[in-house]
Amino acid sequence: MVVKRVEMIDMVVSSIKNMSLSSVMDILVVSYIFYKGYTLIRETRAEQLLKGIIFIILLIPVSNFLNLTMLNWILTKTLTIGVLSFIIIFQPEIRRALEQLGRTAFNDRHILEDEETMERIVTEIVNSAENLSETKTGALIVIEQITGLEDIINTGTRLDAVVSSALLENIFVVNTPLHDGATIIRNDRIVSSGCFLPLTNSQEINKKLGTRHRAAIGLSENSDALVIVVSEETGNISLAVNGVLTRNYSRERLKDILIRIIKKRQQTKLTFREQVMMWKKKIKGSN
Repeated sequence: MVVKRVEMIDMVVSSIKNMSLSSVMDILVVSYIFYKGYTLIRETRAEQLLKGIIFIILLIPVSNFLNLTMLNWILTKTLTIGVLSFIIIFQPEIRRALEQLGRTAFNDRHILEDEETMERIVTEIVNSAENLSETKTGALIVIEQITGLEDIINTGTRLDAVVSSALLENIFVVNTPLHDGATIIRNDRIVSSGCFLPLTNSQEINKKLGTRHRAAIGLSENSDALVIVVSEETGNISLAVNGVLTRNYSRERLKDILIRIIKKRQQTKLTFREQVMMWKKKIKGSN
């Protein structure tokens, strides 16, 4: 037994010594892919199904070793069908994971980069939300971020207007042609109104929430957009980000959170070179 342990240790040490740089990189890349894949499905329905698939995979060699022919055949066929079922049933989760991967790898310029313009646009949006809240006028305002929303934009009426509180308030006046839908804002322009948003399939949200709130959560689940909702029943202002809806915003709190999120995403979307250049500018400014 001791001899076998010594031989095993020698084998491991020999393998480590013979590892090349490419082998180390290969292990690191594969480990990162598995880690990233797990973080994307963590705390979702897909995580539970993945655990079931892993359990079946572990049972297959056990059933084969014990000569349980029938069980081995059933498990093998179940695994084959299970992979296809996984793709079909969890298509929304897979799509969301690929979109998140795409946002990380290929960042588009859909975020306001000029701080003064960003401050002005956010102020106009917040002012309109406050005024709409006071009159209990329902509204759904989407601020596009890194993920492009062209497919959503095409469901509404194309506009090309400067963002202003007065215009946003007029769009959502009851019984006007564009009031029943979402208004999409890209950078400093209102690009489309009366847009249809995907509804969330989550069963965990409050049953009292209406279609506007479900649509806000649905879009934020499938993109990194910031979605502002004004309830026509209570006048409460809500914000949906990354599939999470937070409610009862005041004007000051809404403005603060919007600016902080946009600034944070500005930093994450910059390339390494751009971040270095910004860092140099800050150092020169301090000197």
